[in-house]
Amino acid sequence: QVELVESGGGLVQAGGSLRLSCAASAGTLSNYAIGWFRQAPGKEREFVARISRGGVISRYAETVKGRFTISKDNTKNTVSLQMNSLKPEDTAVYYCAADSSTISHAVAVRYAYWGQGTQVTVSS
Repeated sequence: QVELVESGGGLVQAGGSLRLSCAASAGTLSNYAIGWFRQAPGKEREFVARISRGGVISRYAETVKGRFTISKDNTKNTVSLQMNSLKPEDTAVYYCAADSSTISHAVAVRYAYWGQGTQVTVSS
């Protein structure tokens, strides 16, 4: 079992950057692949990015590819999401989630553990 805590959200202008962090308050992230998801008001939760247990293999949604970078530091028990060239449509609550499977899932239901979320707002 793992408990996740996100931080780093905020308000930024379009074109700006933010760095989100996901830390384990309990448990060890090296046992899990970690995904980032986001949910905008009135919309379904959508996949953003995922990184493997060892932090070597990553995948991204097409909407963020080339702008966002996910990284994992198992020694610090943290995962980061660097978000550059932000757009108003990136506005959402961002969640990190843990998946014990080695299959690279991009659907929320496959992730057993979730953080509480952090708000990202991009103004135009």
